[in-house]
Amino acid sequence: MPRERGENVVATNRKARHDYLIEDTFEAGLVLSGSEVKSLRAGRASLVDGYAFIEGGEAWLDAVHIPEYTGATWNNHPPRRKRKLLLHKAQILKISHKVAPGGYTIIPLKLYFSDGKAKVEIAIAKGKKEYDKRQTLREREATREAARAVAARNHLGE
Repeated sequence: MPRERGENVVATNRKARHDYLIEDTFEAGLVLSGSEVKSLRAGRASLVDGYAFIEGGEAWLDAVHIPEYTGATWNNHPPRRKRKLLLHKAQILKISHKVAPGGYTIIPLKLYFSDGKAKVEIAIAKGKKEYDKRQTLREREATREAARAVAARNHLGE
């Protein structure tokens, strides 16, 4: 069986960019059991409530939902368990120094397979206030309107 190449996205956290201001992103490996890998390959996962934290010099991913694999037997995994993240020590130190003072959190943005290995893209993020979210929506709507106006003008000019 040939090894897969490239990136195969399993799940994305679409609300993350709306709810948080992304400061920095990192790619981390995941320590998974066999039934978790099978469930991910079936394209089933949810990052909605997920978060990461540093504890004892190790990075952990928690509250990410990977449903039980239907073909597994008695040794199936719990859907929302704490999973270890594989990062370099320097990366863990950088993340912990950013998050330690407070105000920042570590959230998963994307869960995917890269060259056959399960990876998660995590981000150091700061929660947006309600008025920041409204401002972002206003800016997005303004750029959309401008693009429509330019397209309409170009269409009439032809």
